[in-house]
Amino acid sequence: MERTIFVNLPVADVAAATRFYEALGFVRNPDFSNDQASGMVWSNSIWVMLLGHDFYRTFTPKAIADTRTTSAALLCLSCSSRDEVDRLGAAALAAGGRELHGADDRGFMYGRAFDDLDGHGWEVMHMDANARPAEQHDAAVPA
Repeated sequence: MERTIFVNLPVADVAAATRFYEALGFVRNPDFSNDQASGMVWSNSIWVMLLGHDFYRTFTPKAIADTRTTSAALLCLSCSSRDEVDRLGAAALAAGGRELHGADDRGFMYGRAFDDLDGHGWEVMHMDANARPAEQHDAAVPA
């Protein structure tokens, strides 16, 4: 079985968050969705679970971070091209997201960053390992 990641995100409004992620191209799986949660599929191995705050609290005793003011994580999705990066960045803004900074062009790596409706930080990036400078092949890819 293929390993899969399920990123669980607390959201204030499940329906609004679902519309935001659908605008980016995620697909809502009705078998893993109800009024408390939406199972949003990016690929066979990447899902984002949008959980209403009350439902999210059933999984952890910790307080839910206010990600509009506190960074809890930066999540990154790879894209097949620079055009896809720009398309997803524009879709996020059109759906109510907030741009964190303009395009980040490092030659071999191109990306954009935005917050979703609840302040969860996302990056979309395209990387061409063949265009990476030789001195950086042994170094970690910068965040």
